[in-house]
Amino acid sequence: METAPAKTLQKRQVIFLAILLLLWEPGSEAVRYSMPEETESGSFVATLAKDLGLSVGELTTRGARIHYKGNKQLLQLDVTTGNLLLYEKLDREVLCGATDPCILHFQLLLENPVQFFQADLQLTDINDHSPEFLEREMLLKIPENVQTGTVFPLKIAQDFDIGSNTIQNYTISPNSHFHVVTHNRGDGRKYPELVLDKPLDREEGPELSLTLTALDSGAPPRSGTTAVRIEVVDINDNAPEFLQSVYEVQIPENSPLNSLVVAVSARDLDAGTNGNVAYALFQGDEATQPFVIDEITGEIRLKRALDFEATRYYNVEIAATDGGGLSGKCTVVIKVVDVNDNVPELTMSTLTSSTPENSPETVVAVFSVSDPDSGDNGRMVCSIQNDLPFLLKPTFKNFYTLVTERPLDRESRAEYNVTITVTDMGTPRLKTQHNITVLVSDVNDNAPAFTQTSYTLSVRENNSPALHIGSVRATDRDEGANAQVTYSLLPTLDAHVPLASLVSINPDNGHLFALRSLDYEALRAFEFRVGAADRGSPALSSQALVRVLVVDDNDNAPFVLYPLQNASAPCTELVPRAAEAGYLVTKVVAVDGDSGQNAWLSYQLLKATEPGLFGVWAHNGEVRTARLLSERDAAKHRLLVLVKDNGEPPLSASVTLHVLLVDGFSQPYLSAPEAEAADAIPADPLTVYLVVALASVSSLFVFSVLVFVAVRLCRRGGAASVGRCSVPEGPFPGHLVDVSGTGTLCQSYQYEVCVTGGSGLNEFKFLKPILPSLPTQGAGEEIEENANLRNSSGFS
Repeated sequence: METAPAKTLQKRQVIFLAILLLLWEPGSEAVRYSMPEETESGSFVATLAKDLGLSVGELTTRGARIHYKGNKQLLQLDVTTGNLLLYEKLDREVLCGATDPCILHFQLLLENPVQFFQADLQLTDINDHSPEFLEREMLLKIPENVQTGTVFPLKIAQDFDIGSNTIQNYTISPNSHFHVVTHNRGDGRKYPELVLDKPLDREEGPELSLTLTALDSGAPPRSGTTAVRIEVVDINDNAPEFLQSVYEVQIPENSPLNSLVVAVSARDLDAGTNGNVAYALFQGDEATQPFVIDEITGEIRLKRALDFEATRYYNVEIAATDGGGLSGKCTVVIKVVDVNDNVPELTMSTLTSSTPENSPETVVAVFSVSDPDSGDNGRMVCSIQNDLPFLLKPTFKNFYTLVTERPLDRESRAEYNVTITVTDMGTPRLKTQHNITVLVSDVNDNAPAFTQTSYTLSVRENNSPALHIGSVRATDRDEGANAQVTYSLLPTLDAHVPLASLVSINPDNGHLFALRSLDYEALRAFEFRVGAADRGSPALSSQALVRVLVVDDNDNAPFVLYPLQNASAPCTELVPRAAEAGYLVTKVVAVDGDSGQNAWLSYQLLKATEPGLFGVWAHNGEVRTARLLSERDAAKHRLLVLVKDNGEPPLSASVTLHVLLVDGFSQPYLSAPEAEAADAIPADPLTVYLVVALASVSSLFVFSVLVFVAVRLCRRGGAASVGRCSVPEGPFPGHLVDVSGTGTLCQSYQYEVCVTGGSGLNEFKFLKPILPSLPTQGAGEEIEENANLRNSSGFS
């Protein structure tokens, strides 16, 4: 149940708040509240959100909080209701001392975006201290001949309260000799003086004991007492008098101990002991005063260090007492002069853990600065290093924000050490430094970059499936998930073979694998694009071109196109016995599906019926006579030619040639004995069918040419044809000597075999016959000379 004084106090508070709210207008510099001291913690102060025109939701979303100098928490804000509450019980005397009014300045800080509101809380005094005398007893020595109306100063009592709650009156216990008069001092305090109403008579009473009471006007009033003992002494008709009633002096707060403050002086017109003056601090509170006085010389010296920020001036009362007990009083006003002895203070209110890159004008920190010194000693300047991308912006009454000057780049620099320097303007200048570390958080602003724009990989054909054929690599300058690269194969629009059936890629490390065995003859090279994407949001990507070259293996043996080995009847080559050495008998035509040195073919005569009669040119497969023929040479010859490639290991094929020596075309054709079957070379069915078809067409063409030549020869010679055209006996006609490299065909009819090795299939084609005009005799001789020239060039 509330007491009547408490209700009165609450009414007084409500009335004061109502007046304050009526006087306060939007746009005022600060809103002020009032509350009695010693109010219990958690008590309601005001509806701060409503008074500032803020909604309750804004307090939470914008990070509202109360900031007080030094980060000492005196008030708390309930963000759910917008009410301002007391955090702890407040003692006006502890927070403000004798200062009146006692106003606590605080700020409401909104962090997002940064905004400040100034508010003040005035603590009103309650009567929670009683007047108290520093001494239990005062001793006055009063001569018996003192006239009535004489005033005797008394020591004052102390009361830490202010206003009506401090000392308002002094009274003394009832007596017939004295009464007390209360006077006001210059600083607002009241002091008592004892006034003599009736002359004293030492013989009637050498000593009087009185009680001095100090009263305040609080509700309820409080009081304090002390005893006053009066000794009646013999006559001393002159009291000491000071040369000045008030001494004013200034002393720097950093003055050394025992330094002289001021020297007071009093004189007494009496002689002897009644004229000897002793000085003393009148209040007798040496325990609380930082000064001491020499009782003989009157010099006041410093005994304890001064602090301008704690106490700015002192009123010291000095009493001069003579040997007869009379005394005089003066006041020494000592003003403490401020020196620059306090370094600036920096209070960090908000400090972000990290700042995202590419974000200009970002608030990194919010802080306030303070300096308890005065004047230039308390004015401050804030600065940071010049080489940093940050700015200091003053915002509100010594509040500053540290913001980014331009977008940051984490890849260039991920961390900044910022030193905030606060310097005052005093002499000498004092400064304080505060170091903060600003971490730059990553933003996905860098796409993965491949180490090469294009990659060329090689894989040997007939590889095993899942073979690692190479790797691609991309790097990302970002960090975390923004730098985690994932690889993938990009779709190919015009691929003859699906890319997914050829290669695969490890999405984590970029390793490439061949999914199946590759065939150089079917696919010599292919290319595709590889993508690299990071895991940022949004994800960034890049791509590179990969070209895979299939390296040939010697996996195809030579294949003989001419003469055909799978024909029903063997092909017999006719050679006239009149042929010169180096005569072209026939030409072995072979192809190899491989490439490079694996397709370089060489020809070799392995076996012959008569060694030394025929030779094979190793580079082009031409079979020529090695010497002149004679009548003793056998008519039928069987040659075994080996065709070998240049691979490692080399592969080969063999072909059997049947050669018939004739004296002329009139000699009947003798069928060659059955040749021993050569080793069959397995071939692809498609290749076999193609070769059979081409061989049929070629045979038909050769047969047509032979018939045509025979008819022409028969017409010229007038010989009749029997089964086949007879060849005139005697030397072989010069116009039938091989010129074009087509064996025993007529000079007027030639054909060429063109072999293509650019695809995986063995292909060849016949060019159309060349039909030149028949040469003259001179031309035949020139051709024969050319044949001899070829023979002399090293053919064997």
